[in-house]
Amino acid sequence: MFNDGSTRRVSVRALKRTCNLTKSKKLCFVIMGFGKKTDLSTGKTLDLDKTYKNIIRPAVEKSGLKCVRADEIQDSGLIDKSMYALLMHADLVVADISTYNPNAIYELGIRHAVRPFSTIIIKEKEGSIPFDLNHNRIFHYAHLGDDIGVDEAERCKESLIDMIGSLLKNNTVDSPLYDYIKDIEPPKLTRKEYQRIIGDLSDREDSIFAISERATHCMEESNFTEAAELWKKAEEIVPNESYFTQQHALAKYKSKTPTEISALTDALHIIDKLDPDNETNDPETLGLTGSIYKRLWHTTNDKEYLKRAIDYYSKGFKIRRDYYNGENYALCLNIAASVEEDSEEKIFYKISAKKARHEILDVLSYLNDEGESTQSINKWAYATLASCFFGLGDEGNGNKFEKIFLSLTSVSWESETYFESKAILSEILKG
Repeated sequence: MFNDGSTRRVSVRALKRTCNLTKSKKLCFVIMGFGKKTDLSTGKTLDLDKTYKNIIRPAVEKSGLKCVRADEIQDSGLIDKSMYALLMHADLVVADISTYNPNAIYELGIRHAVRPFSTIIIKEKEGSIPFDLNHNRIFHYAHLGDDIGVDEAERCKESLIDMIGSLLKNNTVDSPLYDYIKDIEPPKLTRKEYQRIIGDLSDREDSIFAISERATHCMEESNFTEAAELWKKAEEIVPNESYFTQQHALAKYKSKTPTEISALTDALHIIDKLDPDNETNDPETLGLTGSIYKRLWHTTNDKEYLKRAIDYYSKGFKIRRDYYNGENYALCLNIAASVEEDSEEKIFYKISAKKARHEILDVLSYLNDEGESTQSINKWAYATLASCFFGLGDEGNGNKFEKIFLSLTSVSWESETYFESKAILSEILKG
């Protein structure tokens, strides 16, 4: 799949394996974004990999089909023909149009043009639907941002399995083109041509999906140096995919290699590719840039770095009401108050921090619903709530939500990051 205009590569092993399997096993081709993407119509950031792993792939495989996502295959530079061939050849296509990824929508249009039936459109339930698609049947699911609740994943898998079975059995026309215009014939792709296209591909690169999986595992093991190299490789293969750039910058600054200052400086150069100063409204990019500058402040005590961290966190919080940016914004304001000599400025920073935390509590008020399963909520929301309550002097609620956060994470660097920020805040509040 195209990824924001980027180059794609496709592995011949994956495609040859796909071709061989389809002799006895039907093929499902999945078109969607991957990694974390922000829906600018809602401000909600979704980890689309969780949609694929928790809903689409298990439902497709349980239905007896081979499931292949566009980023699991790579092309040596001939980026179009393999995608077109798979869109024509696949027995089923699942298209996730969440976050309005233009490439997924474009590829969905191609599928509708070349195949009358067996295409499923799915989308996260929030946000509007493009006009040209609002008459199509769309399968909706609820996404929490970083993950999908267990109950929701199970519901969606079962519903999707039923839908797949019905489509493949009945061959009901689901392309609006073939529905509205009755006398046209779809184009044909012979098996000989399909195999010729696969045979033209070279075997030079690893799977993007495999690279990102290995990099994610390295991050979970706090092996940030190796993770940074893997994210760099993924970024080089797909140079305009913001998720890989963000993860490359994060792993680099966490690596502290060869020195902490040099790693932070390198991370800034990496994230600058996404132009956080001017064009982006992506809370992930703004929050990460703020984190790098905050770390530079702790390393150097240069107040300019603290000021920049405040600016980036503030922008990420105000334009999207993003709670991660909001709590870091409040913490940096507390830090600024602790080092500010002007008494009026000191008061301003403290009041601004308090106001930001009350806004965050409003954003996350839904977490106070006792009927909500903690397993279905983003763990960082609980970490943010704990920090907010501690910052407002409410130790009881702070401890309550801290306990929930710690029960949901088993990744050491995540808990270390939380406790580092908590220690900084505690020291400031004591003063």
